[in-house]
Amino acid sequence: MEQLKCIGCGAVLQSEDETKPGFIPASGMGREDAICKRCYRLKHYNEVMDLDVDSGEFMAMLNALYETDGLIVKVLDVFDFNGSIIPSFNRIVGDKKVLAVINKIDLLPRSVNRNRVVHRAKHMLSEAGIKAVDTVVISAKKNEGIDMLVRKMQDLARGQDVYVVGTTNVGKSTLINKLIENTTGDKEVITTSKFPGTTLDLIDIPLGGDSYIFDTPGVVVDSQMAHYVHKDSLKYITPGKEIKSKGFQLDPGQTLFISNLARIDFTDGGRSSFNVYASDKVNIHRTKLRNADEFYDRHYNGLLAPPEIDRPYLSEEFSEFEFTTDADSDISISGLAFISTGPGATVRVRVPKGVDVVLRPTIFKGGV
Repeated sequence: MEQLKCIGCGAVLQSEDETKPGFIPASGMGREDAICKRCYRLKHYNEVMDLDVDSGEFMAMLNALYETDGLIVKVLDVFDFNGSIIPSFNRIVGDKKVLAVINKIDLLPRSVNRNRVVHRAKHMLSEAGIKAVDTVVISAKKNEGIDMLVRKMQDLARGQDVYVVGTTNVGKSTLINKLIENTTGDKEVITTSKFPGTTLDLIDIPLGGDSYIFDTPGVVVDSQMAHYVHKDSLKYITPGKEIKSKGFQLDPGQTLFISNLARIDFTDGGRSSFNVYASDKVNIHRTKLRNADEFYDRHYNGLLAPPEIDRPYLSEEFSEFEFTTDADSDISISGLAFISTGPGATVRVRVPKGVDVVLRPTIFKGGV
């Protein structure tokens, strides 16, 4: 008997266990274009339901790509380059062609040079051992760059299937919905969400002839900040529109708190500018370094919120990174913010244990 799949997330439909993927009341099983309860709640109420899904199942699905022919479309989040890297990516894709897609370009200020963004992305991919045959900058949400992406996909795929891969929250499903809308007029063919792990199975979508496009499950990367806040609080730390920087002039011995999830200690150097790029819902507070511990413990779920967090990560369970800038640089905190500053600054960055923080050449000025 053929298995029926949810047209939203691709999970096999079942009516036995509400905590498992694909649950649908028995009364809805026979409907045309049936959608599981989870996707229904997400689509109509923007409410995600927790399900018992083994993260190993995600990687097992992706590992199956190794034996297939086709083009890999690797989607990157421009706001979180490092959190967009899939562990063991080369092992998954084998020797297939890779087209890198930098999504959410609408989040960056218009003044940012896109050639520089592409250059930084290529450098990051190269450091991770990933060789892309081409790179495209898009905004799936704004329908920007989609026509160029389609042309490049067609040129590179040459009639083979296309597999869209990426970590959670990079906008893969939004991208595929936009591709479908532009070519067929249909909207919301698959589930899209700002919540990690929305797509639960491979979703095959005809592209014409015998070729298909597949949206693969989002790979959960533990270094992303999204895993340290409640699902209903992701809206506070995830930018939804063009980011406006917040500038601070700091002297050594001062601290910036970025919400209750990151702390920047300026420990050495001359008076310097620090420009913070984050969601407009994130609160940023300046205080003296000698008072920072006490301030955090008193205000982590008060002045520093939203979001509210389960415990004071920056006091109890944290990682620290120290950088000294020798040029104009960005300090990138995975999934939360990046902070631009000039040369000669020594900073210590504290984040919840496991979150990734890197120092990179700035994307705002300098050579491409």
